[in-house]
Amino acid sequence: MNAPQIPDWSVQSYDFAAWTDATNLIGGTWQLPLESHGVLDVENPRHGKAIAQVHMSGAADVDAAVKAGKAAQPAWAALPLRERAQVFYKLRELMERDLDQLSWLVSHENGKTFAEAKAEVLKAIECVEYGCSLPNLAAGSELQVSRGVTCRLEYAPVGVVAGVTPFNFPLMVPLWMLPQAIVGGNAFILKPSEQTPLSMIALGELFREAGLPDGIFNVVQGGREAVEALCDHPGIGAFGFVGSTRVAKLVYGRSAMTGKRALCLGGAKNHLIVVPDADLEVAAGNIVASFTGCAGQRCMAAANLLAVGDVEHIIDEIKKRAAALTLGQDLGAINSAASVDRIQGYIDGAVAAGATVVVDGRGDSVGEGGHWLGPTVIDGVSADQVAAREEIFGPVLSIIRVKDLSEALAIENGNPYGNASAVYTTSGEVARKVMGNVEAGMCGVNVGVPVPREPFGFGGWNDSKFGQGNITGWDGFRFWTRVRKVTTKWALQQDQNWMN
Repeated sequence: MNAPQIPDWSVQSYDFAAWTDATNLIGGTWQLPLESHGVLDVENPRHGKAIAQVHMSGAADVDAAVKAGKAAQPAWAALPLRERAQVFYKLRELMERDLDQLSWLVSHENGKTFAEAKAEVLKAIECVEYGCSLPNLAAGSELQVSRGVTCRLEYAPVGVVAGVTPFNFPLMVPLWMLPQAIVGGNAFILKPSEQTPLSMIALGELFREAGLPDGIFNVVQGGREAVEALCDHPGIGAFGFVGSTRVAKLVYGRSAMTGKRALCLGGAKNHLIVVPDADLEVAAGNIVASFTGCAGQRCMAAANLLAVGDVEHIIDEIKKRAAALTLGQDLGAINSAASVDRIQGYIDGAVAAGATVVVDGRGDSVGEGGHWLGPTVIDGVSADQVAAREEIFGPVLSIIRVKDLSEALAIENGNPYGNASAVYTTSGEVARKVMGNVEAGMCGVNVGVPVPREPFGFGGWNDSKFGQGNITGWDGFRFWTRVRKVTTKWALQQDQNWMN
């Protein structure tokens, strides 16, 4: 059964507005599930009420998406790579045209402020731009390896591939994967978060307008049943995942059991190290932005501040700036009521363990309804406390006091994650020591959210990533394609060796 036609989204404010229900995009048609697993509300976190519903799907819908992808992919792969990239030139143009509409949509389904949502859309456009550049980057190398014999590399598509993305960046994270995979010649099946499925409806419509053939981009809505079906389906050759470490590890193992290549990004517990010589303005402002941006709901957010020696003047400024933020204007909503309860549980647990809340966002709200928690700073946290070890995923900073840089590095390297780490210093020697010794894949000097810009790839170490390589940049293109080595000889040489 087909779903209703997609209406325009034209909201330009924080005022509550409902939109269309989230259904599946299979072979170019929006449709209700073949295998229904119920319906869930899609909440606007700022208002705490549903703006749409998402129709949850299962294995039958995944199979339908695979069949649609298999039918469309050979003709798409037969196009020159440069022609495939033209769709992304057009997509970029359309996203820039609809920048404000897309930003308001992200804000309404996710709870971000408009400014944060706009920053997400702009970063998503940057990912699309990388896809446009691939015809100039993906030229296979060729070399004469012996007299009359040449070897060359070609990048062949995998076929039908799939990805699962989280709630916190509903437009940007899918576009970490889609440009490289689709320009690489694949058909893609995306399972967005059931909490934030609406941005992919908008993207599906933009792909259609950009001229992408039906069946090359498919969307399957759902939860666990849909994810497991994607992992298990033998017709899917590569699988990307971004979410929690617990699920990433399970998905990685399950996908590998069916012979898929898999790259699964998990959670984080990022450490910021601040030393006495740090610049006050740079450190304080950057640290506050790191742990409060997107309400702390990002895997690159600061979580633990390792305060080395006498940095009281910096901590005082952090507390002052955090307390001055305006909820709803500088800081968005938390994605759900359950998340607010979970975050508050970490704060309460830290206090019970002997820490002190020096900036308290518990109980803060904006108007009636909505899911809110203000900036919170906890001082006197010890490295073995739960608040220092587990990912809180909220606007909470835990301050751990240490005597020297060696102790700070020991704590950072003792945690199982390896997503991000940063140091605040004006000393090149300190920066080199930290950057050369932290167990993290993405590191910053005076940058608290060291997200690599394109073409540099996004990916952590240790329990923050399962699989090889990075999910963006050149590694991403290599992940979604297979390297074919072609050796040719066209003439018999007068002298011979083992190769000619």
